[in-house]
Amino acid sequence: MIAENSILHQTSNFAVLSLSYEKADAETRGKFAFFDSHIKAFVNNIKDENLGDAFVVSTCNRTEIYTTTQNYLHIAELYCDTVGVSIQEYMQFVHILKREEAVKHLFRVAAGLESQIIGDFEIIGQIKNAYHRFKKEKQNANPYLERVINSAIQISKRIKNETGISNGAASVSYAAVHYILNNEKQLSDKNILLLGVGEIGQNTVENLVKHVYNPHVKIANRSSLKAEKISEKYNIPHIHYDDFQAELKETDILIVATGAAHPIINKGHFPNGKKTLVIDLSIPHNVEKNITDNPNVELVDVDFLSQNIQGTLENRKKEIPKAENIIAEMTLEFEEWENKRKMAPNIHQFKAALQNIETNELHNIHKKFRYAKVEDMELSNKMIQKITNRFAKFILDHPDRADEISKLMHEILVEYPNTEFNEKH
Repeated sequence: MIAENSILHQTSNFAVLSLSYEKADAETRGKFAFFDSHIKAFVNNIKDENLGDAFVVSTCNRTEIYTTTQNYLHIAELYCDTVGVSIQEYMQFVHILKREEAVKHLFRVAAGLESQIIGDFEIIGQIKNAYHRFKKEKQNANPYLERVINSAIQISKRIKNETGISNGAASVSYAAVHYILNNEKQLSDKNILLLGVGEIGQNTVENLVKHVYNPHVKIANRSSLKAEKISEKYNIPHIHYDDFQAELKETDILIVATGAAHPIINKGHFPNGKKTLVIDLSIPHNVEKNITDNPNVELVDVDFLSQNIQGTLENRKKEIPKAENIIAEMTLEFEEWENKRKMAPNIHQFKAALQNIETNELHNIHKKFRYAKVEDMELSNKMIQKITNRFAKFILDHPDRADEISKLMHEILVEYPNTEFNEKH
C-alpha cells in the first residue's frame, strides 16, 4: 500500500516550472541556464529535505523543472540557489503548470510543438538525457516520471513517423548552416571552424557535411578525445584546443556551440580586422556582443536564426492538427494508466478481502472433511479474479463513485460481522 500511495501522491503533484523563449530572450535565458555541474548539489539538496523527485531540462530555448514534489515553489528556491539567481527574478519569467496541464505541456514539448522552431526533435533527446543524469545521481527511479517520460518518447516517435512536422529540417543547427548557405559566397573557399562538439555541435557538423559541398571544416573541443571521435566519424580534421587562437586567424566562419557558463569568445580574439562570420549557438551566450566593435566581424545568435526559417515553419504548421491528434490519443492512454494506478489500492483491498474469505472457507472445508481438492482451489482463484475484474472495471468506469463503492465493499466483506445467513430466519 505504501508504494501505491506514493504513486498517487506523485500523480496529483506533478508540476512543470517552465522558463522559455516565450517570456525570456536569449540573454535572460542564459542567466537561468542549468549545467551538468549543478546536478549533484541540486539533487543532494532535494534529498536532504526529503522533497521527492525533480529534474531539470536546460536547452538553448528553455530551462524547465519537472517535479512530483508538492511544494514545487521550494524546489524552485533550491534551483535558484544552485544556479545563483534570485527567486524573485526567476518568478518574473517562469510559467507554472500542474497535474494534467503539466503532462500535456511535457507531451507538447516532446512533440516539438513548443519549440522555437516547430518540429525540432532535438528536445526529446535532451529530455531523456537530463532525466537519466538525474536518475543516476539520485540512484533510483521514480515510477511516475518513468512512465510519463516513456509516453513522451512514444509521442515524439509517432509524430516524427506519422506526420510531416519535421520535414525541411529546421533545427537551430540546420538554421546555422542554412544561414551560411544563403549569406556566404564562394563557400568552398571558406575555412569553417566549429568550437564545441556537444549535441548541438555534432548536429551542426552533420548538417555541414550534408549540405555544403566539400566543406573546409575543422573542429576544436576542450576534450581532445571527444574531438577525435567526431573527427573520425565525419572524416574531418580536428585541432587541439590550445591551438584555437592561431587557427582563428585563418578562419572565415566560426561556429561556437560550447556549453560554458560565461562568454569565452571576445573582441580580443579578432585583432587583425579579418572578415569573419561568428555564429553563437550557445545558451547562455558564449560570445560577447562587443566582438562587433570590429566592423569586419558579424555576429549571429540562436534567436536571430530562429526568425529566418519562416517558409519551412509555415509548412510545418499545417501538420500541427495531426500531431495534436496523436498527443490527444496518447494522453488518453496515459490517463487510463494513471487512473488504474490511482484505483490500485482499492482493487488490491477488495481482492485481499475475497482471498481472506477464501482462505477461511478452505480451512473450514479441510477441518470438516480433512481435504480440499486442488480443482476447488483453482476454481475459487478464478472466481476471485473474475469478481475482482468486474469490481475494477466498475470503479474505473465510475471514478466519481470509486471511494463510495470501495468503502461499501470493505464494510460488507471485512467489517460486517462474520455470521452465516440462516434461511430459517
